[in-house]
Amino acid sequence: MREWRYWLSERRGVLMAIGIFLVMFVIYVSNHPAGLTANVVQTAANKGVLLAFVAMAQTLVVITAGIDLSVGMIFILTNALASWLVLGTPLETAIGVVAVLATGLACGALNGLIVIYGRLQPIVATIATGAIFFGIALLLRPFPGGSVNEELADMMTGRLFSVVPSSLVALIVVVIVVWLPFSRSIIGRAAYASGSSEVAAFMSGVPIRRAKFTAYMLSGLLASIGGLFLTFFTYTGEAALASGNAYTLFSIAAVVLGGVSLFGGKGSAIGAIFGALAFRTIGDLLFVFDFDPLWQPLFQGVVLLIAVSLGAFGLFRVRNRLEWFG
Repeated sequence: MREWRYWLSERRGVLMAIGIFLVMFVIYVSNHPAGLTANVVQTAANKGVLLAFVAMAQTLVVITAGIDLSVGMIFILTNALASWLVLGTPLETAIGVVAVLATGLACGALNGLIVIYGRLQPIVATIATGAIFFGIALLLRPFPGGSVNEELADMMTGRLFSVVPSSLVALIVVVIVVWLPFSRSIIGRAAYASGSSEVAAFMSGVPIRRAKFTAYMLSGLLASIGGLFLTFFTYTGEAALASGNAYTLFSIAAVVLGGVSLFGGKGSAIGAIFGALAFRTIGDLLFVFDFDPLWQPLFQGVVLLIAVSLGAFGLFRVRNRLEWFG
């Protein structure tokens, strides 16, 4: 019994995010004029996957007790870059994809180096680097334009076997290839340890610097995958400041909704993914119920506030128990 209680306690945030998403999605498809069809699921998946990639990127940094305010700008930068490079023959397209992902890794590495060796607060450092990334994106795409390999784009945004959204499959593959190995590795455990208590982790001989650097690099990589998929969805590139800022803020909201602690050391990218899917479903609910789009921020704020309150309830219980011994 104790093992089950411990398992549920450790995964309470993830389970809550899954539950919120499932309830909202069931309400959505139940009231959609077309019902539960492959097209409806594909559209919802394609919109949710973009935020899910950026939320995963944010999760890796938040686990180390930081917040990355540049993930949205890496997302925009790689979208603009992909509209230049992911074109031509299959070989040229493959080289372009590698270049886009390498750019994301380089952006994440720059963030990590500044935070670790420059000893700046992550928020301050990533505000500065985010401005740089957006400036480069603006140089690449001062006006919306460009293109992408249409065959690849159609394949990544279509459906497998006419049922399963390809973007959802790609998200699962990224989780298996990137998140699971990281979370179960020594470096991943070190990232959790440094987020929980950096002093205690250092005294225990945990490789804090390597863990943080890896977390920031993978964060940049995941954000660039999101930027790549944005290019697949839109067939173009655009240096949109509002979009970059929105995805940055929404990624933090999705992380909180997914049960990841903003104090670091606790949470999972799986929870952040379902938090992102739930956050995106709010807009879909407003659509099927024919609400004014101006109501969307209100509903998003209410859902987020409920999620944060439920998550904080556990902290209040711990504090009260500690006060017994005070």
